[in-house]
Amino acid sequence: MVRFTVLASGSKGNCTVITGGKTRILVDAGLSCRELFRRMRLADEDPATLDAIIITHEHSDHVAGLGVTARKLGIPVYITQGTHRAWVRWLSPRKQMTYTQWLEQCRQQAAARMAEADAAAADDCESDDLEASAEPSSNSQTDPAPAPTAPPRDPTILPSVQYFEPGKPLQIGDIHVSPFTIPHDAADPVGFVFQAEGVRMAVATDLGYIPPNVKAQLKSVDLLLLESNHDLEMLRDGPYPWSVKQRVLSRVGHLSNEATANYLETEYDGQASYVVLGHLSESNNLPELARIAAERALNGRASLLANRLLLAPQHEPMSTICF
Repeated sequence: MVRFTVLASGSKGNCTVITGGKTRILVDAGLSCRELFRRMRLADEDPATLDAIIITHEHSDHVAGLGVTARKLGIPVYITQGTHRAWVRWLSPRKQMTYTQWLEQCRQQAAARMAEADAAAADDCESDDLEASAEPSSNSQTDPAPAPTAPPRDPTILPSVQYFEPGKPLQIGDIHVSPFTIPHDAADPVGFVFQAEGVRMAVATDLGYIPPNVKAQLKSVDLLLLESNHDLEMLRDGPYPWSVKQRVLSRVGHLSNEATANYLETEYDGQASYVVLGHLSESNNLPELARIAAERALNGRASLLANRLLLAPQHEPMSTICF
């Protein structure tokens, strides 16, 4: 059986479980490990059966729980080199400093080294005095040596990293994966088409518009998870700073309800059994606005067997879709 379970979709976290044959893949890990496992159990999915994690891009709502989850389960992470580098930089940023700050840092380091040298010399003198004195009695007590401090764990360590490239298909167990480039303000963002047992499932969220290469990938799929992020009027009148509004509206931002509806009406081939709207903004959208726009676009195409319209929620897992 092929299964598709959205655990979360939105700006507060994204992750989806895809099962095909004996293979189970987690697409993105945008929730904490604890919350991710909780939602998997709510959806009757066993976290211990996950075989791999595959990542679309490095924004925190897609990778917040990546390191902990991968290490907890000991499973490989499939990721592009650009996304991996960006994720590592995000977790261990390098501080930039002025020349004056650098000189002050050097001065402090030199002073610390001198203090350590003075302390070492004082310890040597004290040890000489102790050797010259009588041995302490058996009743004397000495302070225990302080326990060594464990170095902090590197948050970027993963059990295994498997690089892939957009446009080059790969196989993960029983699931065939076709990654494709999407337009978004990230290092190397991708969408995916997953195929198992003759079923094709597309995941295309976090994109500012739908270019020809994405349109080609979204043809002849049995399930389409497509972004419907914001209502244009709500975004323009909403609480975001103007710079953020410009980013969302740009060609590397997010799809509006109107843009998604236009694609469904004019470009979509109508072949999917399920159309799932995802990544809805809680500040700049309403589920009913996204639904109404998509329903109008799909007018005349919906049936019991095709184009059943669903909305992926943010705060609870969506009912599993089975083929």
